[in-house]
Amino acid sequence: MKYLVRDKIFAIGDDYWIEDERGRHAFLVDGKALRLRDTLELKDPDGRVLVTLRQKMFSLRDAMTIERDGQPLATVRRKRLSLLRNHYRVTLVDGTELDVSGRILDREFTVEYEGELLAHISRQWFHVRDTYAVNVVREDADAALQIAVAVCVIRMAERED
Repeated sequence: MKYLVRDKIFAIGDDYWIEDERGRHAFLVDGKALRLRDTLELKDPDGRVLVTLRQKMFSLRDAMTIERDGQPLATVRRKRLSLLRNHYRVTLVDGTELDVSGRILDREFTVEYEGELLAHISRQWFHVRDTYAVNVVREDADAALQIAVAVCVIRMAERED
């Protein structure tokens, strides 16, 4: 399933709908203004918080956490010792690791688990400026988590740039 995302979501304090490939509201990104650190909530169409994204405050390396129901779900960091600048590692609380690599700032990258494609993020499907798609390839993949990972790595790459 493809989800349409506009880069406007990166403005803290702004709310923005992410649509599915049929044009229906799938997720609401709620940017929390006046917070000490970057905080975004990804909500379902009924307003229930699915995941919360937070910038880690006291970390030696830039990191963001993804939380579900107030509990940590994953930590996103730029991969150490990588020759590729655009390579990130997502560590889930159960120890599972996802690899994110590609041209992050160009919105052309993938999320993989042990070499298997989970999601492909790309602008190639759209001619609209500042718009990209998160194509969740596996049906059993958590779409909210894949979108949260994409948002986190883009935010982190933009801060590094």
